[in-house]
Amino acid sequence: MGRNIKSKNIVVENVTIERVAAEGNGLAHLDGKVLFVPKTIPGDVVNVTLTKRRKGFLEAKVLNFVSYSAMRTAPFCPHYGICGGCTWQALPYSKQLEFKQQQVEDQLTRIGHLTLPCVSPIIGSDNTLEYRNKLEYTFSNKRWILVDENGELSDKERCALGFHIPGMFSKVLDIKECRLQKEPSNAIRLFVKDYALQHNLSFFDIAAHTGLLRNLVIRISQTTGEIMVIIVAGASERDDYDIEKEKGKSRNRFTDYLNAKDKAAVEALLDAACDRFPQITSTFYVANNKGNDTMAGCPIFHHSGSEYITEKMEELSFRISPKSFYQTNSEQAYKLYSVVRDFASLTGKEIVYDLYTGTGTIALFLSSNARKVIGIEYVEDAIVDAKINAEQNNISNASFFAGDMKEVLNEDFITSNGSPDVIVLDPPRSGIDSKVADVLLKTASPRMVYVSCNPATQARDLALLSSKYDIIKVQPVDMFPHTQHVENVVLLTLKEIK
Repeated sequence: MGRNIKSKNIVVENVTIERVAAEGNGLAHLDGKVLFVPKTIPGDVVNVTLTKRRKGFLEAKVLNFVSYSAMRTAPFCPHYGICGGCTWQALPYSKQLEFKQQQVEDQLTRIGHLTLPCVSPIIGSDNTLEYRNKLEYTFSNKRWILVDENGELSDKERCALGFHIPGMFSKVLDIKECRLQKEPSNAIRLFVKDYALQHNLSFFDIAAHTGLLRNLVIRISQTTGEIMVIIVAGASERDDYDIEKEKGKSRNRFTDYLNAKDKAAVEALLDAACDRFPQITSTFYVANNKGNDTMAGCPIFHHSGSEYITEKMEELSFRISPKSFYQTNSEQAYKLYSVVRDFASLTGKEIVYDLYTGTGTIALFLSSNARKVIGIEYVEDAIVDAKINAEQNNISNASFFAGDMKEVLNEDFITSNGSPDVIVLDPPRSGIDSKVADVLLKTASPRMVYVSCNPATQARDLALLSSKYDIIKVQPVDMFPHTQHVENVVLLTLKEIK
């Protein structure tokens, strides 16, 4: 075709989207190169502008749609196309599952170069809306301005409480309605924003790193209905801060502190929310002056109600504190853990290692079918919750350890706790460290169950483990409808020595 695709910002017309790529973008081909186009689905025909050129692929953005795919459905969200969430809502749910299934198969074979057994049909979610038990919003004093907004906006009109615009962390879209969490989630968020504006509480300036209100976290248990509200505040300097004495020292030393005025303002906001929504069972606030929004390393102050909310699974109860990790889709988490239990094939005699155990949910879920379970997790607060969860569920055959996986999991640890008959892996998106893979290969547990939220890194890790292990079963599970994300569970067994 002879197109000059060496330059960016050139227009290409009548591009037909062929399929969905791993990251959820539409995929087409242009002069022998793969072309990724966000916000498109298979069957769309679009005119695009090239935005990025790499050795193996191109990226483009849509200028306009020539024609829409026959499979398109009407988006359910008023923020579709601007907000970074639910990018697949224009696809029928049956098609979403089909593409996720294909994504798992493609990544395991193309990245891991693995020989797979038949991949079991993906387990879909019964609820495709209001399925999240946790949402985190960002305050901003300079919100994203919509195309159809005209005229000058006041400072208050520029304030937002919503989600970051994809690829532009400093830009926040003000959210009017989110369909991913049950009410009163939307009502609480809108109330908090209105209260803050009425009482002249400063919204965070992401660029200048100033402002009192930084994040709002709402956790709603899907099984008990308990509600936790957390306000994350930009930390203030001490009332007695001596500028000359402290000159040159990092402001981060004040991340554990809110001055009296700011503390009172945040507590009054939480009190007002509880008065308006008596169903709120737990409130906290956090002082965070770090360069990122994570609460890791930031002290948390309990303000009112219970110190945790509870999720239930079969006969088990799990305590969820502000920093606790718990699968965001509680109902699908039960299906996921049931697959893990099925793959583990426990008889009651096994020693089970649950690596990256979080708050111990998988370990405790398996405990009644094992001789003992050992959980390891980097986050100390999560291990505290895991131990409490074991105690409140009267589970005595579970032990939990905090520390860096590649430091904790060594020969001495295995000698002390017993050689595992089954190892369960549920690492973060980045997968397992190569040192951890080496220990797993040396340990040679007869059976491993690898749970992953990122089939690409899972494929890489499985390739490392394939020298000693065979892949027996593969089961995708959809935890996040309307997104490209997919969970995948793989059963591995030790190869027979020939």
